[in-house]
Amino acid sequence: MLLARRSVLVGSLALPFAGSWPRRVWADEEVKPVHALSLLGEPKYGPDFKQLDYVNPDAPKGGTLRQYLLGSFDNFNGYIVKGQPGPSSYIESLMTSPDDDAEAEYGLIAESVEVAPDKSWVAFNLRSEARWHDGQPITVDDVIFSLNILKEKGRPFFRAYYANVAKVEQTSDRKVKFTFSTSGNRELPTIMGQLAVLPKHYWDGRDFESQSPEPPLGSGAYKVDSFEMGRSVTLKRVVDYWGAKLPINLGQSNWDVIRYDYYRDSTVALEAFKAGQYDFRQENSAKNWATQYDVPALRDGRMKKVELPNDNPTGMQAFVCNIRRDVFKDRRVREALDYAFDFEWTNKTIFYGQYTRTKSYFANSELASSGLPSPEELKILEKYRGRIPDEVFTTEYQPPTTDGTGNNRANLRKAVEILKTAGWEVRNGKMTNVQTGQLLQFEILLDDQIFERIMQPFVQNLDRIGVQATIRTVIDSSQYKNRTDNYDYDMITNVFGESLSPGNEQRDFWGSASADLPGGANLIGIKDPVIDELIDLVIMTPDRESLITRTRALDRVLLWGHYVIPSWHLRVFRVAYWDKFGRPTTTPKPAYGTGLDSWWIDPEKEAALSRSKTN
Repeated sequence: MLLARRSVLVGSLALPFAGSWPRRVWADEEVKPVHALSLLGEPKYGPDFKQLDYVNPDAPKGGTLRQYLLGSFDNFNGYIVKGQPGPSSYIESLMTSPDDDAEAEYGLIAESVEVAPDKSWVAFNLRSEARWHDGQPITVDDVIFSLNILKEKGRPFFRAYYANVAKVEQTSDRKVKFTFSTSGNRELPTIMGQLAVLPKHYWDGRDFESQSPEPPLGSGAYKVDSFEMGRSVTLKRVVDYWGAKLPINLGQSNWDVIRYDYYRDSTVALEAFKAGQYDFRQENSAKNWATQYDVPALRDGRMKKVELPNDNPTGMQAFVCNIRRDVFKDRRVREALDYAFDFEWTNKTIFYGQYTRTKSYFANSELASSGLPSPEELKILEKYRGRIPDEVFTTEYQPPTTDGTGNNRANLRKAVEILKTAGWEVRNGKMTNVQTGQLLQFEILLDDQIFERIMQPFVQNLDRIGVQATIRTVIDSSQYKNRTDNYDYDMITNVFGESLSPGNEQRDFWGSASADLPGGANLIGIKDPVIDELIDLVIMTPDRESLITRTRALDRVLLWGHYVIPSWHLRVFRVAYWDKFGRPTTTPKPAYGTGLDSWWIDPEKEAALSRSKTN
């Protein structure tokens, strides 16, 4: 499942989620409305909860939060393939998840939810007070319109994600019911809770698929106040926001204004932060974190630099092979390339030892495979023997390792041996296909110059064995998006984010049906009936224990497919900020986010900071 948040910035397209485990229900048991659903047992917060544990309900409202984004934007509709969307007026979902219970959903636009005992349908009871920013009520018609328009004209993801919705209907004045084409799918009820609700009356007469320069109508805590296309967006808190006093929202959305400034270059963006041009920065570069924050403002306390706990499953960050390309169709070629990446040297020399090597598509969670398959996993995998790599049964997956000295000769020799079995040999210093004479060469497409220093040693190692790899960095975010939407690349870097409860989104990541859909998430291009069947098993799992087993089985098959070169992950959020904030005394536990939405501007700190900058 995908991580849910209180509201959806149209530009960033954060998508919500959650569900509940099947339990034995007698035929005559009444279906009762509940306030929340959870995929991991009972929801943390009961029906009468007053606030989230990690917020200050009395946090003062006011001030401006200044943030940055890399790239650019040319429209405000993040639900379509076209263009590069920017932050827009908040769009809300039927239900939402807090930072300390990310596998559960609580009512937002919906005040309660009813789920069929066999998971064949779900119904949401809408709040009567829910309103759009123009004052009109949010209705069942809006919900029905939202599902239909996203499936018909939205990104390909939505067609896959809502594929099992057979019917949507209004069953009473404030109730909408979704009937599914299957039963027993534990996620479908909560997938519908993630549905972003769009205003039907606003979109009547407008082209949903156009790259609209007009910020669309929303319903959440903020709306667009002003913007400069491609450069900045300013959001303003909605003073009469209808959901401000809901327990799930108390103590949050405390800024009067949120301003986003765009930067084309990550180095320039960092320097802008140190110059005080924006307030909060989550650092993604190990080198920057280790070397670039030793500035007077940090030493005298005006700037803070902290590492916050991260309990998120880290998923798979990797160098992704596009197997639609002939050069990557052979699994052995992909495996050989992995031996040219020296993670240990990279981590010591470039990352200052901050990272852990990723060894699973579900890293940092109990879903990650390790060792050899368990008896329960073997019951799943045995039927595929001969159709999946033999190593799945005989060998624990481990990416190649080195001693970190930079002497990678043993691994490079291994790469050459593997390539030889695949029909390649070095001729005149170039890795050449014995039968066709084709050279082994490919392009690595990047969207951030900061990755060039990481990729250059990899490219140099490849060159030592005659493989010609080049780096192409596309700074224009619209151009990069267009290329990746249309799978116009050989290799890219990507993070396949995962939750503690994987499900229907796996079809979009690795399913055959999504491989040819422009704008999809199957960046690798996998079309494998075995993987399709394993995904279906994950989706239809009856309980948590089975989910773990089935996910680990899927993980093993993906890993031994050598579709990617696994890179690294981090178990903290690296955060730097100017000391103008107040923070709750309690942090989210477990921590699935930084908790920034529960911070606020401290007027005294802000005034002191302002005085220090003018002196």
